[in-house]
Amino acid sequence: LGQTPHNVVVAQVLYRLGLAEQLRGRNGGRVGAFSFDRASAMAEQLEAAGNEPLDFSCTIMVLGKTGVGKSATINSIFDEVKFGTDAFQTGTKKVQDVVGTVHGIKVRVIDTPGLLPSWSDQCQNEKILHSVKRFIKKTPPDIVLYLDRLDMQTRDFGDMPLLRTITEVFGPSIWFNAIVVLTHAASAPPDGPNGTASSYDMFVTQRSHVVQQAIRQAAGDMRLMNPVSLVENHSACRTNRAGQRVLPNGQVWKPHLLLLSLASKILAEANTLLKLQDTPPGKPFATRARTPPLPYLLSSLLQSRPQVKLPEEQYGDEDGLDDDLDESSDSEDEPEYDELPPFKRLSKAQIAKLSKAQKKAYFDELEYREKLFMKKQLKEEKKQRKMMKKMASAAKDLPSEYGENAEEESSGASSVPVPMPDLALPASFDSDNPTHRYRSLDSSNPWLVRPVLDTLGWDHDVGYEGINVERLFVAEKKFPISFSGQVTKDKRDANVQMELASSLKHGEGKATSLGFDMQTVGKDLAYTLRSETRFSNLKKNKAMAGISVTLLGDALSAGVKFEDKLIANKQFQVVMAGGAMTGRGDLAYGGSLEAQLRDKDYPLGRSLSTLGLSIMDWHGDLAIGCNIQSQVPVGRSTNLIARANLNNKGAGQVSLRINSSEQLQLALTSLFPLVKKLFDYFHQVQYGQ
Repeated sequence: LGQTPHNVVVAQVLYRLGLAEQLRGRNGGRVGAFSFDRASAMAEQLEAAGNEPLDFSCTIMVLGKTGVGKSATINSIFDEVKFGTDAFQTGTKKVQDVVGTVHGIKVRVIDTPGLLPSWSDQCQNEKILHSVKRFIKKTPPDIVLYLDRLDMQTRDFGDMPLLRTITEVFGPSIWFNAIVVLTHAASAPPDGPNGTASSYDMFVTQRSHVVQQAIRQAAGDMRLMNPVSLVENHSACRTNRAGQRVLPNGQVWKPHLLLLSLASKILAEANTLLKLQDTPPGKPFATRARTPPLPYLLSSLLQSRPQVKLPEEQYGDEDGLDDDLDESSDSEDEPEYDELPPFKRLSKAQIAKLSKAQKKAYFDELEYREKLFMKKQLKEEKKQRKMMKKMASAAKDLPSEYGENAEEESSGASSVPVPMPDLALPASFDSDNPTHRYRSLDSSNPWLVRPVLDTLGWDHDVGYEGINVERLFVAEKKFPISFSGQVTKDKRDANVQMELASSLKHGEGKATSLGFDMQTVGKDLAYTLRSETRFSNLKKNKAMAGISVTLLGDALSAGVKFEDKLIANKQFQVVMAGGAMTGRGDLAYGGSLEAQLRDKDYPLGRSLSTLGLSIMDWHGDLAIGCNIQSQVPVGRSTNLIARANLNNKGAGQVSLRINSSEQLQLALTSLFPLVKKLFDYFHQVQYGQ
């Protein structure tokens, strides 16, 4: 091919061949260090002796969309018309192959019918790809060329349905020996965003990155880096003195494409000598051991989970601050709600007659009374919880027969179903409030079955996305067992989540929990067995340590985590967590920090600020993320919510949201995108686009 040993691809191939030669020497033969000069001299001697040529050939399969130039590229490789081409109709109707000699090497190329990218055409694509799979069953290809056009500018991953279909039919391993070929490579690069001409190299780099990123997502392996080769089949393409077609960057594309293809074949044979892979007979492509998604598993491990408690222990706050939040925490000068003088609410017509100062005084008094009324309700709930705790502790001291009678009476009293509170539906512009669609009853049945809502659905949709089932068991009157399961399904995917957890107390402020999780990860089910131990070393500090073991497919992963929660007061708390996850020789570790600042009148106030930091390290790739969210009340019925997130990759997002029930003129902001769209449309019509 006219390449020197200093070429990057040639140097990699020679290094692998030298490694294979040394490995054979360790197995019994005496082989010295690999020398390119000695190998070249030996090859020349064998050729001069007139020995049989090497039994070396290469089988190439060509895949791609309709009209990208698959048949034209095959004709250019052989320098003769092997397949007919037509610019106005599909050239290849069925799978066919052609054999020829290129640069003295036997090359077999398999041409395939064109594929279509849209979702509606994937059934037809599956039929074509299955016929290709049957065709290559006896003689699998050594290399796969995936063809696309260089001048097709798209960033919306519109080819993702096609790439996923190819992955489903052949398996992710088809992309491990694939080369991305971009045709129409002599096309002029488009203008930049400010109207200036962009460079050809930048144009090729951007287009190559889009195709490679789409293949990574389809294969489910973000470490894939498929080589890219440029091709131009047009007869008007510039040529050199030898008649070879030259690209705008000065590269002669045909030797480069053949070099990548033949190098992949040689590396595959070197790997068999090194026993790096073992291709089972009858399988077109070698399967690679799948690496478990350690960052995802570690993030799931670091999530804080509440402790499973007995029914009589489920009164009060998780942090144990409800007992501290008693009447002494309130201001002594603040009167009780019952001590306030009578107050008459005004109608809208009466409020409209008030002056600005009178309206302010009226609404201030109304807000103050509502606040005292909510505090009164909270105090009554606290008293009721304390009474229930005392009753539960007193029931433990009674004989067993009294406890059984009490259980029978309580079960008989709750046999009458009562309506459960309405679900909180997302904000909607629909005048009809469809909460009646999701109403359910709370009966004596211990199984709690509820619908799962689609929060991003349309206003008039029913909104059912799945079903959720929960139940709490009590074993031996001291082991709480919680079961929860959720099944969600749409037209394409189905997700299953199941959790079974239990806990055991072994001392004051100490508890150990054991859980089993099952959830859908991609198209596989992940089974996780985890255990956590909590202990309170200080009154306002809780520590926790846990381990987990996850089985995903045939990969087993194990992880460990540590967590510490500091509760300064009812307003401020900090949660810090760190851990590591390992599987198949890989290691990922990370940590998180979350600080929360509540309103001084929590849980009555509306102010809430949260700061989150996360760090993840996997394969030396450090990912740092920061997330800030703050909710500030602006007026009596208006809230301002600000969110900001940023990572060390330079990506981030800032969003501001205002919701109000009194400033309805905020809805006029929706006119801005409509006006901008109309302006852009008339601008395009004016310039004839």
